[in-house]
Amino acid sequence: MPSSVPASLETDVIIGLDAGTSVIKAVAFDGRGQELAKSQCSNQLHHSASGGVEQSLSGTWDAALTTLTTLLGEHPQLVPRLAAIAVTGQGDGTWMIDAEGHPVGNALLWLDKRSSDIVAHWRATRTGPEAYRRTGTGLNQSLQSGQLAWLETHHPEQLAKAATVFHCKDWLYFCLTGERATDPAEALWTYGDYRSGDYSEEVLEGFGLSRYRELLPPIVDGSQEHAALKGDVARAIGVRAGLPVVLAPVDMLATALGAGVYEPGKRVACSIIGSTGAHLTVREDVRDVVLSNQSCYTMPCVAPQTWVQLCSNMAATLNLEWFLKGLNEMLQALGETPLNAEGLLPRLDDALARTEPGRVIYHPFISTNGERGPFFNPRARAQFLGLDSGTHQLHMVRAIYEGVAFAARDCYHALEAHPEELRLTGGAARSRTLCSILAAVMGVPVRTLTRDETGAAGAAMVASLSLGHHRTLADACQTWVTPFLAEERVMPDPDLQNLYERMFGVYRRSYANADGFWRHFERVTAEF
Repeated sequence: MPSSVPASLETDVIIGLDAGTSVIKAVAFDGRGQELAKSQCSNQLHHSASGGVEQSLSGTWDAALTTLTTLLGEHPQLVPRLAAIAVTGQGDGTWMIDAEGHPVGNALLWLDKRSSDIVAHWRATRTGPEAYRRTGTGLNQSLQSGQLAWLETHHPEQLAKAATVFHCKDWLYFCLTGERATDPAEALWTYGDYRSGDYSEEVLEGFGLSRYRELLPPIVDGSQEHAALKGDVARAIGVRAGLPVVLAPVDMLATALGAGVYEPGKRVACSIIGSTGAHLTVREDVRDVVLSNQSCYTMPCVAPQTWVQLCSNMAATLNLEWFLKGLNEMLQALGETPLNAEGLLPRLDDALARTEPGRVIYHPFISTNGERGPFFNPRARAQFLGLDSGTHQLHMVRAIYEGVAFAARDCYHALEAHPEELRLTGGAARSRTLCSILAAVMGVPVRTLTRDETGAAGAAMVASLSLGHHRTLADACQTWVTPFLAEERVMPDPDLQNLYERMFGVYRRSYANADGFWRHFERVTAEF
């Protein structure tokens, strides 16, 4: 495999620390971008009846530390070669610390819905459109701005103690280095101006959050600078103190970079189909940034004068998990043995490939948070349309796959993106059936990667830039991305493409007319 990495650097090892919502992974790569070893540790979520979803800051750090310690303890030969640790993590949410660096309460996660009413009010007044004009990011219940406003009303004592407001990866970077910082992507899409590259006083004033400006950490571009690993952490994980630690971009951008969303001169897009669905495209001219709706995220890319726009639907594989969980609960209630998840999905994939397409329409709005992209509606709920006595469970599962693909196309429609190739990553990329459905729904070839850990790889690639191993992002991609793109592309089936073209219009019209039902349903269920 060809590499642009100098021979003297091929022995270097970079660890990508990727802190997801429920799992934290540490993945070691060599200078060619090849995975050497990995470790992971689960992280706990705390749900409340009011729609809160929280996570312990100290518990998250303990899980990250355990993951790093386990990786290096099981592979001690990597320690002398370790050149850097790069940190990425779940986006949005609110992670606060005091002046001494101690956690202030639990973190509010991107799944937390308690700020929905505040965000809905902002979107219905001048605040939402004005913020969108500067941030390029549509307000939704996952963003830190609405969560801060909610905390101000319901837990002012916590805000009074806070000295810094982080996102997840920023907290871990602080634990590793003692430095308070955030990356350009999350800073600007939350409170900034994507044109100026800095926080916007007008945005903060519009939210009524100007008094908290001093809580926002400095913006650090991890591709250009890094900090030193603290001595106590170095001793805990068994490496040298002062090791470079890189604050990589937020996980969705890191994953997209690792999956090849950036390829100058080619119109590619990247979909990350995991628990949620994230759909990204590159803008190589600021004039191409789309501001026609309030559903996109806009962030600077690692390459100069380049931006990435993202539209993210709240739930992707969560829909399939919900269906299978319900099936197992029914089997248990009947005294039958639940289905073993081990090996189930490949068998299901084969069965779905033989299942008649397009029998049912499914709207994949299964999250209790409702939907955030390409439209905002905290009341949105999943629904099957078109059931009859001839419909069976495989039709319904295939409709879930089709609904996830329609949601992806809907997001690209909002982005006004017309890719010539779709790069697919995330857990669902292993499904050949989903790849075929996506290719037909999008009308373009779908290409996957030969590696799984694209988020950690994207973070490590940014670290390789920070260390000076590559001159440009395009140069880095030649080493870290291109060799890992699958040679075979999944091409659209013409007949299936024709069917899905007609079904997509039905999909959009049917949810556009559903808000009245969702409102009435919410009122009725709230009475019980």
